[in-house]
Amino acid sequence: MPNAAAVQAPARATPTPDVTADAAPFHIRPLPGSFAAEVVGLDLSRPLSDADFQRLHAAHLQHHVLVFRDLRITPQQQIAFSRRFGPLQIHVLRQFQLPGHPEILVVSNIVENGQPIGLGDAGHYWHSDLSYKDKPSLGSMLHAQELPSEGGDTLFADQHAAYDALPDDLKQRLQGLRAEHSYLAKYEELRARSPWRPRLTQAQIDEVPPAVQPVVRTHPETGRKALFVSEHFTTRIVGLPDDQSQALLQRLFAHSTRPEFVYRHQWQPHDMVFWDNRSVLHLAAGCPDHLRRRLNRTTIEGDVPF
Repeated sequence: MPNAAAVQAPARATPTPDVTADAAPFHIRPLPGSFAAEVVGLDLSRPLSDADFQRLHAAHLQHHVLVFRDLRITPQQQIAFSRRFGPLQIHVLRQFQLPGHPEILVVSNIVENGQPIGLGDAGHYWHSDLSYKDKPSLGSMLHAQELPSEGGDTLFADQHAAYDALPDDLKQRLQGLRAEHSYLAKYEELRARSPWRPRLTQAQIDEVPPAVQPVVRTHPETGRKALFVSEHFTTRIVGLPDDQSQALLQRLFAHSTRPEFVYRHQWQPHDMVFWDNRSVLHLAAGCPDHLRRRLNRTTIEGDVPF
């Protein structure tokens, strides 16, 4: 079983914004009215050249959310592509690993033989993946395998835009503040009403101790500042009385997901969405219980936030 911290991968390449002459004939198109962009015509079932990788990497930094359309790849090909960006992280809920591929977390509401095959309530609250880790996620890739006929949208909120829109006095107040993030923050609340949350073993609990992160983080590759708190995992602001901590967090939670910061992704067959957890929060909108939904997620390790 791979270590829960990460599955090792080659060092990350440094992105360059220029599209080189030998780039593949795929297109990166900004999605109207949003910060996201779609990638059309890219075949990730074949090896990706360094020039094409750099082009994608630069687009990911610019847009925060890339939508790969009609992507026909295997789980192993998704894993290999994800590893181009860094080591992969293994989710603590190993019950929902794709058999034979521990790097993939199955996100699904499907029940087989009386048991859920995946995490059916993933994304119930706004969050950034694995913000409760010392090294939170750089980004996540979610590849659609089976989609419902209605519902199932995923929302993304641009946290650079959210920070930029804060009043100056609040920006000053947030300087140097740090907050605690805990995987367990809402776990029992979800478990009480959800069939998808198994009782955690003591070993699993020990694997996810709380982490303390800056309330405003600096993107390690672009230098842009972003809010880095979420209603799912952020429990308190260190050093503030509880009433002040909760009041400030509630204000930031409400601000960070204002409609003008949000892109709503309506899934199409074989979409794969790759988002930057250093730049966005995300939320699952949900779908009717009787409609099947299944997606494969890989998660790339990031850096210690600063």
